[in-house]
Amino acid sequence: MPLGALLVLVLLAGGIWLGGHPQYLPSAVRDTLLSDDDAAVYDEAADIIQEDYYRKVDRKQLLNKALGSAVDSLDDRFSAYFDPKAYRSFEEATQGAFEGVGMNVEEVPRGLRVLTVFKGSPAARGGLKPGDEIIAVGGRSLRGTSSEQATTRIKGKAGTEVTLTVVTGEEKPRKVTLKRARVDVPVVASRMIRSGKQKVAYVKLASFTSGAHGEVGKAVRRQLGKGAKAVVLDLRDNGGGLLNEAVLVSSIFIPEGKIVTTRGRSRPERVFEASGASISTKIPMAVLVNDQSASASEIVTGALQDRDRATVVGTRTFGKGVFQEIKQLSNGGALDITVGEYFTPSGRNLGGGGPKKGAGIKPDVKASDNEKTKRDEALDVAAKTATRGRA
Repeated sequence: MPLGALLVLVLLAGGIWLGGHPQYLPSAVRDTLLSDDDAAVYDEAADIIQEDYYRKVDRKQLLNKALGSAVDSLDDRFSAYFDPKAYRSFEEATQGAFEGVGMNVEEVPRGLRVLTVFKGSPAARGGLKPGDEIIAVGGRSLRGTSSEQATTRIKGKAGTEVTLTVVTGEEKPRKVTLKRARVDVPVVASRMIRSGKQKVAYVKLASFTSGAHGEVGKAVRRQLGKGAKAVVLDLRDNGGGLLNEAVLVSSIFIPEGKIVTTRGRSRPERVFEASGASISTKIPMAVLVNDQSASASEIVTGALQDRDRATVVGTRTFGKGVFQEIKQLSNGGALDITVGEYFTPSGRNLGGGGPKKGAGIKPDVKASDNEKTKRDEALDVAAKTATRGRA
């Protein structure tokens, strides 16, 4: 019997999870979740595998696979276990830089779909485009692999190479070999655009990483200082990030009051309110979204819509109504698990009940890009809407 199958049978028989939580965790976390008997069963099973299995077994690998299987059993696409290497990469990414090939992706049945490719990145030099699907890394299929696991396989030390199997449209799969590099994620991009004779501040936020609110605030105020009379905040393809950053970004436009409420089984209800200095509420704005605007993007969009601060333009958002917290483990890894749901100021939960995908946010003004002309028509609509004020 293969090692993986044997491991699953032994660990299931030993009961390594209880109520959706792994039953063998390093010290402090384990002590709060496990009885001594539970921990003893895991140790017993791991000892048998390590001592009697016909090939040499790495005990750390057993633990990593056990924890990964435990989280997978939750049937929650938003929860994950990061082994120590994956967690280091995750931390780098949340700081706005990482070592990899330079693209944003989403999970699809056979692997990953490319959403954006950063200018000057290895992915850009290799000819990858939005819409391409990556179905294998190093010859290993990505089918059935979570986005966290798949992106971890793509990332790696700068200077090393990775081979991706890529499919474009109906074309045959092709292999692309890229040399990894340090990638500085362009979190905020801004410029002045026009709608008729009106100047409009256009600010695009790629992700809610640490410090993103500061960059958004600077970009908005810089363009207003140059004469912009309205603002378009572009959250398309922004899959979210840090909850606190969502609150602070909202606070740039909302001077006071409720932004979001969170609730969880082991978390008391908490109301997050606007804080800090905001721009004048007399400045009209639109927020631009699509079906990949999720999580923190939906928190901001929901707050702006509910508080009657902005017109939502685009297509219906992703529909994620839960939030996660990172719990670092003493082995250097971490659990990224769903701990609660969030609610917009009017009390809406955008998910489908727990981690299920929900209805999301319906835009006030529907708009999408024209694939034939390649023109960003949704942005044109958002700029016109912003200059007219709240619809």
